Amino acid sequence: MMPLTFADVNKENIIKKVGGGNETKRHLENLGFVPGSLVSIITKNKGSIIVNIKDSRVAISEELAKKIMI
Repeated sequence: MMPLTFADVNKENIIKKVGGGNETKRHLENLGFVPGSLVSIITKNKGSIIVNIKDSRVAISEELAKKIMI
């Protein structure tokens, strides 16, 4: 297992675990980041990552991406 921040761009990965406090977990779950979901990084910018999850593009901070384990 490794954080989403280490994933290769345009490679599909399966979310294995979502960490963080209850509020953080709930926020990520509302965005579609739940164990078993497919996620791929579209681009990495300074401090933020744009990902494709459940046919949607979502921008998250690098800090949040570190809490998503693939």
